[in-house]
Amino acid sequence: MDGAHAISEKSAQFPQDDGDITVTRAVAFPGQLEHDDAHWKATHGARPRGVEMKRELTKEDKELAEAGYEHLARQKTTGEQEGDSKLDDVDIREHKLAFAELEGELDTSFDPKDPGLSSGLSTDEAKARLSRYGPNILTPPKKKSALRKYWDCLMTMFNILLIIAGILEYILLGINFKGNFPNTYLGGILIGVAFLNAFIEFYQLQKSEAILASFLAMIPPSSRVVRDGTIMTIPAAELVKGDIVLVRSGDKTPADLIVFAASDLKVDNSSLTGESEPQERFARPDGVDARPVEAENLLFNSTLIVNGEGWGVVVRTGDHTLIGQIAALTGNETGKQSPLAVEIGRFVMMVSGIAILFAIIFFVVGITTVYKGKGEQTVTFAVSILVAFVPEGLPSVVTLLLSIAAKRMAAQNLTLLATDKTGTLTRNQMTVTNLWSGLRMYSAFQSNNDTDDTEAFSIGTPGMREMVDIAALNSHVKFDRTDLPFEQRKILGDATETGLIRFAGRQIQDYDAYQKQHPKVFEIPFNSSNKWALVIVEKSHQQGLLTAYIKGAPERVLAKCSTYLRDGKEVPITDEFKAEYDQAYDYMASRGHRVIACAQKLLPSDVYNSTYEFNKTDNKYPSTEYCFCGLISLEDPPKHGVREAIGTLRLAGIKVMMVTGDHPKTAEAIARKINLILGETKETLSKKTGRPVEEIYDDEVDAIVIHGDDIDGLQGWQWDQIFAKNEIVFARTSPQHKLEIVKRAQALGHIVGVTGDGVNDSPALKKADLGIAMNISGSDVSKEAANMILLDDNFASTVKGVAEGRQIFVNLKRSIQYTISHSTPEVIPQLLYVVVPIPLPLSAILILVIDLGFELFVALSFAWDKPETKDGLMRMAPRKPVNERSITSLKKRALRRTKTLRRDPETNEVIRPSRFSQYMARIKAPFTREFWEDALEPSENETLVDGKLLSYAYLEAGVIEMLGALVAYFVVFFKNGFTPGDLRRAQTALNNKPSITYFTNSSPDFTNSRGQVLSASEQVEALAKAQSIVYLSIFIIQCFNVFAVKAKFRFPFGKSIVGNYYNFAGILGGACLGIFIIYTPPLHVVFGGSFHLSPLYWLIPAAFGVLLLVWASIRVLLMRKSIEQSRVKDIKGLMMFPTMRTMSMRSKH
Repeated sequence: MDGAHAISEKSAQFPQDDGDITVTRAVAFPGQLEHDDAHWKATHGARPRGVEMKRELTKEDKELAEAGYEHLARQKTTGEQEGDSKLDDVDIREHKLAFAELEGELDTSFDPKDPGLSSGLSTDEAKARLSRYGPNILTPPKKKSALRKYWDCLMTMFNILLIIAGILEYILLGINFKGNFPNTYLGGILIGVAFLNAFIEFYQLQKSEAILASFLAMIPPSSRVVRDGTIMTIPAAELVKGDIVLVRSGDKTPADLIVFAASDLKVDNSSLTGESEPQERFARPDGVDARPVEAENLLFNSTLIVNGEGWGVVVRTGDHTLIGQIAALTGNETGKQSPLAVEIGRFVMMVSGIAILFAIIFFVVGITTVYKGKGEQTVTFAVSILVAFVPEGLPSVVTLLLSIAAKRMAAQNLTLLATDKTGTLTRNQMTVTNLWSGLRMYSAFQSNNDTDDTEAFSIGTPGMREMVDIAALNSHVKFDRTDLPFEQRKILGDATETGLIRFAGRQIQDYDAYQKQHPKVFEIPFNSSNKWALVIVEKSHQQGLLTAYIKGAPERVLAKCSTYLRDGKEVPITDEFKAEYDQAYDYMASRGHRVIACAQKLLPSDVYNSTYEFNKTDNKYPSTEYCFCGLISLEDPPKHGVREAIGTLRLAGIKVMMVTGDHPKTAEAIARKINLILGETKETLSKKTGRPVEEIYDDEVDAIVIHGDDIDGLQGWQWDQIFAKNEIVFARTSPQHKLEIVKRAQALGHIVGVTGDGVNDSPALKKADLGIAMNISGSDVSKEAANMILLDDNFASTVKGVAEGRQIFVNLKRSIQYTISHSTPEVIPQLLYVVVPIPLPLSAILILVIDLGFELFVALSFAWDKPETKDGLMRMAPRKPVNERSITSLKKRALRRTKTLRRDPETNEVIRPSRFSQYMARIKAPFTREFWEDALEPSENETLVDGKLLSYAYLEAGVIEMLGALVAYFVVFFKNGFTPGDLRRAQTALNNKPSITYFTNSSPDFTNSRGQVLSASEQVEALAKAQSIVYLSIFIIQCFNVFAVKAKFRFPFGKSIVGNYYNFAGILGGACLGIFIIYTPPLHVVFGGSFHLSPLYWLIPAAFGVLLLVWASIRVLLMRKSIEQSRVKDIKGLMMFPTMRTMSMRSKH
C-alpha cells in the first residue's frame, strides 16, 4: 500500500456550516493532500470518494464527536521567559573568545575544518584535570528532609483518626483517672499504631528512592569524546574542561560546550529559557558578543539535541555550568499520584467517613441506652466502633505490598500501546538487500525471495557506481577508530546509514582516501520533517567541479527529480518510468524492507563556481531538477520474541498499533509479520475480491493504515473511526503526529503506553501514561522523556510488565478484600452489645490485635501469590476497557462540560472559573441530577475497591465470620452457665435502679435461668473465655478466607491456590501470636483472655471456615459465565511462534 493509498477512508464533503452534514458510508479522511507519493496518481488516479450510500451526521452527532477532543484544540504551547535576571547574572564568557584564544585558555587543540582529526586531550591529562576540578555532575536538588517525609506519612486519614481516638482516651483519663485507667493501654496502642504505620510507609519510601537511585546508576549518561586522537564513549561524569565532544540528534548535552563545527545543529533550550522552538547553533570562529543564553555558539548542559550534529569543546562542567549556577532551575520534588494511589486514597476516605458516621451514631445510641449519663464509657465504646471499622493495618499492608512488587516489575493498566518500529519492534540492524536502477532490479544477496529475473549486483553495472557514491558520500557516520581496517571498525550512526556505509565500504577500495578525495562543501542532514538528506561534494564532471547528492524517502526524492539515470544517461521521467517505479517500490516495500531513493545533480560551473555561497536559510542550494539514480532497500528484521509479545498483548485486550516514519507498504508488511495486522485493509480486500476500493464499506475491514500527511486534517468523528479499528498502523509520521495520536487516544479514555528509542519519539513518550524507552539503542532524549527504560531493549519485556502489573493489582485487591472481611464480625457484635444488649463480645484492644497482629502477617503474604491460572490474567480485558459505550459516556460528559463553560463574547476563549467557583461547584454537585446519573451509570471498569469486593467482604465472608464468632460466643457462655436470655438479663441490669454491673471482679452473684448461682470470678472467667473464642474464631475463619478470596477462575483448592507458602508462614505467625495472647496469663491484664479455654471450641469456627470455602466454590460457579464473557476472545490467525528472517539462503558476493 503506497503513501496515499494507505488511507482507507476520506471525507466526501467538508461543509463549513454547523448544520447537518452528509458523508458516505465508506467514510474517508479530509483534505485531498498532495502527498509526495507521486506514483499514486500515476497508477490509481484521484483518491476514491467512497460509495454513494449515505448516512446523516447531524449537528448533535458532530458536537458529540468533537466533545472529547475540544480541550486539545485549546491547548497551546507557550514559551514563557522565566528568570531572565538570573540568566543574565551567570558567569560564562568563553563564548566571546576566538578559536585561537579558546585553545590557549583551555590548553587543548581542535580542528574546525575537519573535527574528526582533532587530537583532544591525552588520557593522562584528562585524569589530572578530573582530580583537579572534580566530576562533571550537578549537586542534587534540595529534597524534603526525612522529618518532613515522616510527617507527610503520618498525616494520612487513618493515622489522624487513630491519633485523635488515642488522645480522647487520655483526655478521659484526666477526667476520671481511676475509672478510665484500663483505657491507658488502648490510647497508647492507638497512637503507637499511627506512628508505626507512618514509620513503615516512611521506611519503604526511603528504600524505594534507594532502589530508583541504583537503577539510574545502571544507566549513566554517556558522551562521545576525542581522547588521544580517538573517538571513544565515556561516562559524562568523566568529562573535563578542554575535552572535544561530538553531539548528535537525540543526545543530551553532557556539559557546557563551545561549538567549533556544526551541521544543521538544533538544540531544545526550553528547559532553561522557555523558548518553545528549537534553536539553531553555529560555529563562530571570532566568538559572539552576546548574553550567554543568546550566544549562537553555546550548548548548555542537560539541553537536548533535536537535529543535526556538532563538535564542541567543554568550557564548564558540573556546578559551574549554566544550569548549575541558576538555583531557581534546580528541580523540586513533585507529588504526582499514580491512579492506584488515587483509588487507595478514595477507599481510605470512604472507610474513614463510614467509621466516623457509625462512631457518632453509636455514641448517640449508647449514651441514650446502655450508658445513660456515662460519657466516658460511651466515648470509649465509640472509639471501639471506630477501631472496628478502620482497618488499621491496611496502610502498612498496601505500602509493603507495593514495595515487594516494585522489586520485581510493574506496568500500568494499559488499554492501548503505540509503538515505534525501527529499533523497537525490529533489530535496528539494516542490511542492503536490493537495488533498482535504470528500470532493472538487482540483488545485493542471493535470496530465494527474489524473482528469477532479478540480477546479481555488480559495481560495474550502469547506475551502481552512482548509488554507491551517494551511500558513501552522503553520510553522517563516524568511526570509533580509523587506524583499523574498514571491516573491523565500529560505526557510530543510525541503523540505516550504518547499513548503507557497510554496503558502500565493501565496494570502495580505500574508504578514508575516497572521503578525503571528495570533501563536503555543503550539507543538509536528514530530519523528520524533510525526510531527505542533501550533500554537495567536490566531485568533478564534464560540466563542473561540484556534485549534489540527495537520498531519503522515495516520494520526497522523486518529487525533486525531472530525469532518471538509464545506462549512464539522463532520461526524462515518463509515465512508463512511474509505472516501473511503482512496481519496484511495491516489490521492495511489500517485503517489509525500508526503501531509500537516491538522486544526483551535476552542478554546472557557470552557476555553482568555487566562490558560490550555499545557504540553507535563503534556499541557496539546488533543490530541483535532480536525476533519479534509483532505489535501495534495506531489511531490518523483527526482533526475536516480538511476534509472540504482540500476540500476547492482543489476547490481553490491549490494542497495539504501530506509529512509524516508514512508508505505509513497509510498515504494513512488517505489521503482518508480527501479529499487528491479521485482517484485511480496504486495499488488500480490493485486490483479493477484484472490487474497486471505493466500493468497499468501512465496516467490512478491521485493519487500517493511515498516512501521516492526512493526520492534520482529521475531524473528531474520523479519529473515533480510526480507533474503533482493532489493527492500526500510522506511517510516514512526524514527531508532532505521534504526539497528536497519543493525545487523541487519551481523549477517548485509553491508558496509552508508548515505546520508542529515537528523538522523534520523545514528545509522545513524555505525553503517554507510560513511556517506555530502550536502554541500549535509545537516545538520551527518549530516556529522559520515558517513565520506564527496558535495560535489555527487549520489547517482549513489556508483556512481563503487563502480566506483573495485573498480578500486583489482583494481589493488592485480594489483600484488601481479606483485610476488611473481619470488619463485619467486629462491628455487628458491638451493635448487639448496645441493641440487645449482651456482654461485650470483643474489646477494642482485641480488635486492634486482630487488625495489627495476625492480619498483618497474612495480608502481606499475598504479595507472593502466583497467577491463579497459567494465562488467566493475560486473557482478561483491561480493567478499564475502552469501548463504544465508555467512549459515548465520556463524550457526553465532555459535551456537558463544554456547554457550561463561560466564554469571552469577543474572542470566544474559555474564561477559567475562580477557585472559589470551583469549590462551590463541588459542594453543589451532589445535589444535581447529573451527578447521580454519572455516579450510578453502569460501568465495565474494575476499580481496586468495587461493589463486588465490598459485597464479598462485608455481606458474604463477613457475615459467615460474624455468625461463626457469635455461635462460638454463645456456646462458650452456655457451657459456663449463661443462656442467651441470661446474658441479656445480666446486661440490662445496668439500667436497673439501682444499677448492677456483672462480669467484673466486684460483681454480685448471678443466678441463671437454671437456678445456678455464679460468682463474680466465674462471671469474669466466662466473659474472658467468650471474648477469647470470638477473637480466635475470627482468626480461624480468616485462615480459610485466605484461600477463599483467591477463588475467581477456579475452586479454592489445588496447587495454584495453596501454592504460596508465604500464606502458610503468615498463618503460622498469626496462630502463634493469637495463642500467645490468649493463653499467656500475664497478658490478660491488658488483653483479657483465658488459658482455660478448651481447644475443642476451635472446631466451631473451623466448621464455618469450611462453609466459607463451600460458598467461595458456589460463587465461582455463579460468576463463571460473567468471567467467561469478560475474557478476550481468541483472535483468528495469530502466529505464536518465533519470527524468521525473510532473507533466506544468503551468501555474500
